[in-house]
Amino acid sequence: MSYFLPFITMSTSVENVVIVGTGCAGLTAAIYTARANLNPLVLEGPLPGGQLTTTSEVENFPGFAHGVDGFQLTQNMREQATRFGTRFEQALVTAVDFSVFPRRLQLGDREILAKAVIIATGASPRMTGIPGEKELYGGKGVTTCATCDGAFYRKMEVAVLGGGDSAAEEALFLTRFASKVYLVHRRDTLRASKIMADRAMAHEKIQMVWDTVPVEVLGVPEGAVSGLKVKNLKTGAESVLPVKGVFVAIGHVPNTGPFVPALEVDEGGYFKPSAGSQVQTRVPGIYVAGDCSDHVYRQAITAAGMGCQAAIEAERWLAEHEG
Repeated sequence: MSYFLPFITMSTSVENVVIVGTGCAGLTAAIYTARANLNPLVLEGPLPGGQLTTTSEVENFPGFAHGVDGFQLTQNMREQATRFGTRFEQALVTAVDFSVFPRRLQLGDREILAKAVIIATGASPRMTGIPGEKELYGGKGVTTCATCDGAFYRKMEVAVLGGGDSAAEEALFLTRFASKVYLVHRRDTLRASKIMADRAMAHEKIQMVWDTVPVEVLGVPEGAVSGLKVKNLKTGAESVLPVKGVFVAIGHVPNTGPFVPALEVDEGGYFKPSAGSQVQTRVPGIYVAGDCSDHVYRQAITAAGMGCQAAIEAERWLAEHEG
């Protein structure tokens, strides 16, 4: 091999490809790299399968005419990757050293070495932490994705929590299905861009709930959301919005921490791919895919597409540098 980086000599075996994360991006990357005979090792974090496993039904993933359970979809992808020779290990990356070759990934008190790394660690939605939110999350009425779940609330009243562009976009999208959308914001003006704010406030199906914070999501854990208790910050008065769905739109936190500053991130903490690429980072042989670098689409299918791109790029890079 010929590399311009310092090569470290160790008795530890060196992996061809290590994939960090097992959502749609990571599992797709595993399928492609395994079929290329790269014998990938996939590191599973605290939520194997990613956020999709918390979704009761996915209706917009191509190939499933009648929808598919989110957990089942990721399980199918995992079995497919395993069939081609992917290995899985439950471990959490705590630090990395990408200044040497092979690359070092620290897993607590031990480390592994890899020629190429695909990072598909996803992003975690910011939640309010109010009572009932966690218990009714995932197919029971509390969600963080209108594109994913909006169609389940046809002719129902729903609430969107937040005041930025994401909240305005979610509210506008939900007007296609819901009979009424309450946009709950703690201030008296939206933080969203003027065009998005104007559209939301002008829509006949959207009711602005100003100066208000959510207090509790009502319902039973084994049932569904029956309402949202809110509090007006100026008057202190509490009331209940008669909603069947609560869409939390206060942002996401990309799971990129252990890889910074080795990799560049933007002001929101998302990975910044190199110019001209969606998946290549500034470090040769290191790729990113899915929600940890995509804060625009955040869909299972786009994550899978990025996983495919990262796998093909990694395969080509390894082929060019072997020898």
